[in-house]
Amino acid sequence: MEERENTMGSRPVFPLLMSMSVPPMISMLIQSLYNIVDSIFVARISDKALTAVSLAYPLQNLIIAVAVGYGVGINACIARSLGAKRQEETNQTAAHGALGTALHCILFILVGVFLTEPFLRLFTDDPEIFSMGCSYTYIVVCFSFGSLFHIYIEKMFQATGNMVMPMILQGVGALINIILDPIMIFGLFGFPAMGVTGAAAATVAGQILACILAVTLFNLKEKNIRVSFRAFHFDRRIFFRIYSIGIPSCIMLSLPSLLVGILNSLLVGLSSVAVAVFGLYFKLQSFVYMPENGIIQGMRPIISYNYGAGHLDRMRETVRCSMISCGAILAAGTLLFLAVPDYIMMMFGAEGEMMEMGMSCLRIISLGFIFSAAGTVFSGCFEAIGRGLHSLAVSLVRQLVVIPPLAFLLAETMGVTGVWIAFPAAEILAALLGLVLYRGQMRKVKLELLGSLKKEERR
Repeated sequence: MEERENTMGSRPVFPLLMSMSVPPMISMLIQSLYNIVDSIFVARISDKALTAVSLAYPLQNLIIAVAVGYGVGINACIARSLGAKRQEETNQTAAHGALGTALHCILFILVGVFLTEPFLRLFTDDPEIFSMGCSYTYIVVCFSFGSLFHIYIEKMFQATGNMVMPMILQGVGALINIILDPIMIFGLFGFPAMGVTGAAAATVAGQILACILAVTLFNLKEKNIRVSFRAFHFDRRIFFRIYSIGIPSCIMLSLPSLLVGILNSLLVGLSSVAVAVFGLYFKLQSFVYMPENGIIQGMRPIISYNYGAGHLDRMRETVRCSMISCGAILAAGTLLFLAVPDYIMMMFGAEGEMMEMGMSCLRIISLGFIFSAAGTVFSGCFEAIGRGLHSLAVSLVRQLVVIPPLAFLLAETMGVTGVWIAFPAAEILAALLGLVLYRGQMRKVKLELLGSLKKEERR
């Protein structure tokens, strides 16, 4: 473990960043492929079964948003204390993280028991869909503790610079789920055919088994973090530090779903084809942003560690390398969407109005990709140094403050094209805001580190 600490603080930044970014990219790809396979199995039951499972996605996404957002806070706090060589603080933060995760588990049991039926009634009157939706949602929400604790362990591994172990755990969980899905859904090898209930059981079984493996490997492999309640003493300041990063991060993870809902309400009044095109764009852009998100996940613990260690130059170099890497990825995405949007749309059988509108959508929105590199990198940097509200501010400008009002305004005169134009406009403004906030925060960090050095000299 000491070797990994020295690596985070001494290895050349670009190779370090790449080694810590590729595993999260692979993890996200595995998860995306699993989601596709899972939908294929459920669709074989019936169209209504697929609809029922789809209705549970908002609650499942809420669970993931809470777990990952809280995990980002734990990740940043632990990486910073490791960099500062504060072992007791590291262990106390890990213990508080476990306590918070346990409280979240209880919260989601209550959500599952009391809110499942009223939530699903908002979206369907079909008794068959409602019944299957309840069966699925009760299980995946009430038994979400496997997912919550798995992500908690995953983020602690990442805080130490170990990005490979989370990738392995993600892969194991997805593989177990894919194996169990057909067995439990269709009743293979002596199992009863459970349909949608089987899909839910396979999901939580994969999560729980991956969680057990995560806890086992963490106790065996991780030598620098100890989760123990023997010397635990509750400290609300630790919870405040975790949640000051975690809550904004959780909100940021929820913004895309909110944005899609708002814009769909606008687009449905303009053209039903526009809704379909926008849905296709969101699926396509996820593959462009997937490698960029991997860079951000690799970047955060490096910045947090060096912030704790007082290495301002390495923090700045990490931001610079991340900006170049994300910029290159998104520039490639822009060129692809500009050069061959027709071929991309043909993959989805588009023709006529959908083809024409889809090509326009991809070309216009992709013009903002390169600017989004700045917004996402600055946002990730703010999370890493504990400035969760600054990160949230940039994300709000990117996805909520500018796009909906500007889209509604431009749609009055330009139609659907005006909606697409709102995206690059928001990215440019978010990049400028991020740059201003970044410069201000780096000055504060510099003064903070100088103050810490003076205190050490007095001792």
